[in-house]
Amino acid sequence: MTRELLGELFAYDGWATRKLLEVVATLSEEQYTRDLESSHGGIRGTLVHAYGAGEIWLKRWEGESPTALITEQDIPTFKLLAERWSVLEKKLEDFLKGVPDARLQAPLAYRNIKGEPISTELWKQMQHLVNHGSYHRGQVVAMLRQLGVKPVATDLINFYREQHA
Repeated sequence: MTRELLGELFAYDGWATRKLLEVVATLSEEQYTRDLESSHGGIRGTLVHAYGAGEIWLKRWEGESPTALITEQDIPTFKLLAERWSVLEKKLEDFLKGVPDARLQAPLAYRNIKGEPISTELWKQMQHLVNHGSYHRGQVVAMLRQLGVKPVATDLINFYREQHA
């Protein structure tokens, strides 16, 4: 996996997240926080989880091994979540720009939240983060439909089409 391809995936991930957050911003507080008995409860829980995963992966890449995910109580409002996600997106972009090519291909050891040691090539961890975001955005899209809200298409092909329009 090349830095260029990872950069493209990170750009897609940021684009798709921003598009989804634009729709979520139109929800009432009740809709945003409602327990829909789905992934991580509902929209807020799922988005906080996805954001928190990005935060944890970045910390791992920087040499830390966090022992807990953030919770909805840590990011109680949508406004705060959107602000923090914007900052995280920039940090991820900066990390990718600064990491040596050889390090992308090398295994990176860390401990998961349970404290178990794991080692996987850095590029695979980075690709996983993008895939994880796509998975949870899809869940949020389903929850938006459940609420009667028209979601936005965040498929990778739409990103490519918009970039070349």
